[in-house]
Amino acid sequence: MAQAGVPYAAVPRGSSDGRVHFSDEVHESDADVEDNGLFEHRETMEVADNDTLYYGMSLGTRRRMRKGRVFWATVVCLVVVSVVGIFWLYFDGINWMQRSKKRNVILMVSDGFGPASETMARNFVQQVHGLPVGYQSPLDEILVGSSRTRSSDSLVTDSAAGATAFSCRMKSYNGAIGVDPERMPCGTVLEAAKLQRNMATGLVVTSRITHATPGAFSAHVTHRDMEDLIAEYQIGNYSLGPMVDLMFGGGRCHFEAGPHVNSCRTDARDLLSEARANGFRTLDSRSDFDALDANSAQSLPLLGTFAASHMDYEIDRDPKQQPSLAEMTNKALGILSAATKNTNSGFFLMVEGSRIDMAAHTNDPAAHVREIVAYWDAISAVRTYVDAHPDTVLISVSDHETGGFSVAKQLGPEYPEYLWNPFALEPVKHSIEYVSSKLLGQTTDSAKQYEFVRDTVFPKWMGIKDASHKEILAVAQEANSVQLRQLLSTAISDRAQLGWATHGHSAVDVNLYAYGKDAHLLRGSHENTDIGDFIVQALGLNLEQITSLIKNDKVVQDTPAIKQAWMGRRDLDAPEHHPHMH
Repeated sequence: MAQAGVPYAAVPRGSSDGRVHFSDEVHESDADVEDNGLFEHRETMEVADNDTLYYGMSLGTRRRMRKGRVFWATVVCLVVVSVVGIFWLYFDGINWMQRSKKRNVILMVSDGFGPASETMARNFVQQVHGLPVGYQSPLDEILVGSSRTRSSDSLVTDSAAGATAFSCRMKSYNGAIGVDPERMPCGTVLEAAKLQRNMATGLVVTSRITHATPGAFSAHVTHRDMEDLIAEYQIGNYSLGPMVDLMFGGGRCHFEAGPHVNSCRTDARDLLSEARANGFRTLDSRSDFDALDANSAQSLPLLGTFAASHMDYEIDRDPKQQPSLAEMTNKALGILSAATKNTNSGFFLMVEGSRIDMAAHTNDPAAHVREIVAYWDAISAVRTYVDAHPDTVLISVSDHETGGFSVAKQLGPEYPEYLWNPFALEPVKHSIEYVSSKLLGQTTDSAKQYEFVRDTVFPKWMGIKDASHKEILAVAQEANSVQLRQLLSTAISDRAQLGWATHGHSAVDVNLYAYGKDAHLLRGSHENTDIGDFIVQALGLNLEQITSLIKNDKVVQDTPAIKQAWMGRRDLDAPEHHPHMH
């Protein structure tokens, strides 16, 4: 019999009968055993278990071991699954998850805008409006780092190579529009966003929409001057078809058939008609713009060209004729949001403060600072949007600095004063571009020209009340556009004590700003190509796949390209850019 008080006790391994005995003494009575239905007789049942001697352990112990083996097998399986999962995430899963999440990316490019220009604009606004010394601009509040701007063939980049670094995440040569150093097409983040994530896409600029920066996201040509071909790409005349859903800016002359008074094309193609045939709705006026429903996607695809060439400088802009950069940006955000409201795709939007650069090319500080403030207005609009849409990231960066601009100027051989005068810019009413266009070829009467400069140009348009006879005479007599602009620049810059080292670009690093989803990843000093890398990773894009699709597309314009000249000759009063315009 089994020992009392030991339930179902096993006989020790050394037991003489080699059996395991189950005892019923754990029950209070024999009836309990009968009630359990485990045993047929009242007496103790002995069950032989030869396995105990074979395994050297009890049945309970073996059961516990089997459970342990199941537990550890489960652990091993979980480890294997985890390792496989990590590899999947690393190689493809992150991209898959990114593609499955709605993301909006807004890249804002402040063309030609260097760190000194930010300082100058902040000082101007703070001083003129009497704000506290600690005033911060909408950009100051979101500064995260800097961007290094060199191209593949020069330490000083141009806008084409700078934008291609953003769009293709690739260094290319100065003048390259969406092509690599071997002059082959490179897939852009805009094209990949459209094809791979089915995102809505947009370009908003104040230059011609065919200009270097928007062109580098939407076209592939070997030189930026081939704007006729860039326009063809933008309306979808290449292997991928229409990739840009919304375009706002200037540059209508590259879509108008030439030769014609309103065209600057060097062929007879009517791209506006072709765009409409491709489904685009075309706009060409402020009233057309105002009529757009900002909460409707029904108007896409959309091509809005609100000027023949570049849109007017902010300082010259008539709000009844042309929308501002902030207004175009706000409307684009509304339309693209509506287009993606019930989707998991989101949108990619590139916004450029294009004419910040052009004012600096002309060394025009009054136009330059107004363009920066207009860009700040657009930044504020986008930040408001990001606050309401946490799945959105804003990136703001310049392609390069222009003008070698400094917030200081030595006026003579004597040791300079430590000052600059923001109030010299406040009364300026028009850009140097506007003033020069009104002076050149207006009259052959030198006396009337002198009076016009003395009584209107200097005091009313440029806010200069103390112009000398020498200054007035020089401006009145100058017939060369470049030299005239230099005279006007010197008159304003000397009085403000602002310096310019060049009418071109410089190699200085530019500020990098970011706000919203994952903005912290852009902290620090970056190559300009890192901006493209950030967008690729944020959206899970594969630019190499796009490159393979467009490798045979045309990159050279069939007709002669109109060569751009320096120092603002890309502007509205440059007849060499518009051979058919009067």
